[in-house]
Amino acid sequence: MEYIAWSLIIVCFIIGFVGLIYPIIPSVIFILGGFLLYGVFFSFAELPWWFWLIELLFVGLLFGADMMANAFGVKKFGGSKAGLWGSTIGLLIGPFVIPFVGIIIGPFIGAFIAELLITRTSIKQAIKIGFGSVIGFLTSVITKGIVQIVMIVIFFFVV
Repeated sequence: MEYIAWSLIIVCFIIGFVGLIYPIIPSVIFILGGFLLYGVFFSFAELPWWFWLIELLFVGLLFGADMMANAFGVKKFGGSKAGLWGSTIGLLIGPFVIPFVGIIIGPFIGAFIAELLITRTSIKQAIKIGFGSVIGFLTSVITKGIVQIVMIVIFFFVV
């Protein structure tokens, strides 16, 4: 039974990292799910209150970092709310339309089209904003990946 429990916990952690590539998967929820599975299969007593406090702060940080990095990338390159929404929609749809490459092309195309159609910006400026959305997304992935690794390291340190 112990092998099954650890397998499920590790699968949750892996799905959490897959969520970095496929943003439709709530990655941090799966990481948290791995911690909860540990408590269910083994013992919540081994996970002290400060562990949960730290992990919940990281959860908040991850949700905030995701939104802030994308908004920063679009805004830094002159984008509007339309570009931000287009980037977000492209980020969610891109990986399913064009696997692997869609994760990069989706936000770019989404921001580009939104800026052209809604704000009537120039093609050159729309391309610049599209690149900004990609930079924001990549920054978010790196940041979230590091935070998720720290969360898991703390978990194994406590356990």
